[in-house]
Amino acid sequence: MAEPTQKASGIEALISGMMGKDRTATIKANKCMTCDGEATTFSDALSRKEYAISGMCQVCQDKTFGDK
Repeated sequence: MAEPTQKASGIEALISGMMGKDRTATIKANKCMTCDGEATTFSDALSRKEYAISGMCQVCQDKTFGDK
């Protein structure tokens, strides 16, 4: 189970409203906030840290930030 980063309650509410799901619960369930896929395999420690922040799986991170 991944551990999501802590955010101010207002930010959590904004993200949940925009995405239609709870960021903290989604990350703890190892799911992607963007595509709803599994989020268990990452290319490196930085990508795993990004998952704890944004909730994006490796595929969605690569689509958003570009492949390494």
